[in-house]
Amino acid sequence: MASLHSLIHPDVLSRLERLEIPFGPQGFDPYGAGKTELGLFFTALRPFYRRYFTVHCHGISNIPARGRAMLVSNHSGGMPLDALMVLASVFFELEPPRLGHGMADKFVAALPLIGQIAARIGQPTGLPEHALRLLEDERLLVVFPEGHRGTAKLYPQRHTLVHFGSGFMRLALETHSPIVPVACLGVGSAVPTIFNARGLGHLFGVPYFPLTPYGLPIPLPAHIDLVYGPPMDFHGTGSEEDEVVEGYVNQVKAAIATLIARARPSSRTKAAGVAP
Repeated sequence: MASLHSLIHPDVLSRLERLEIPFGPQGFDPYGAGKTELGLFFTALRPFYRRYFTVHCHGISNIPARGRAMLVSNHSGGMPLDALMVLASVFFELEPPRLGHGMADKFVAALPLIGQIAARIGQPTGLPEHALRLLEDERLLVVFPEGHRGTAKLYPQRHTLVHFGSGFMRLALETHSPIVPVACLGVGSAVPTIFNARGLGHLFGVPYFPLTPYGLPIPLPAHIDLVYGPPMDFHGTGSEEDEVVEGYVNQVKAAIATLIARARPSSRTKAAGVAP
């Protein structure tokens, strides 16, 4: 373990020490996330976040410095690259740094070794009981209500939104958690999917295998914008009628759509008075 510890980047090590998470004597938090494993994960992620991709964060101060909250984002790009960038942003940009807990799709837990690795870096299987415990423990939850339907968007659809599940909203109401809407742009250009090979995906135990114009879904260097909107508070118990909950969900979806529209390159160009 000592040799692995030496592989952790000094910047990552410094941020790990400032994470306000109760790591036990063996270096694990109550949910199984390991301090060394997190160090190795963020050390590997750091060059992609800092150099390979051009990542710009906007409005990150909208994320609470402490306490429970949900980051609710759009999804695209054939693979959960947007989730990785969100996790990196809250770890590398916030002071004090925070650990975002994504809710991995159930098929991830069934993949050999992947499920165990995900748990060790704070990304448990997306079960309601896991999310409830994390929020009650004042953690930061990262949610993609579009699920794998979102990452399945083809390149021309990368700025669109598909159906949002409502489970996140009932959970937010039950735990009185603020929701921070997030727009992630650029991942669809990093992995420009032109076709989803579902049969091939099933052979690997995943819903589909994204194909790009150059074949394999290897991410290209791309400009990625992460836009964090003002927190949204909803009041209730989580047991409201479906129509009420869907209305709240649509408000969050509309907020994300607005962030996407304002952050799209064409919108920035027009705002600057330059012909696209």
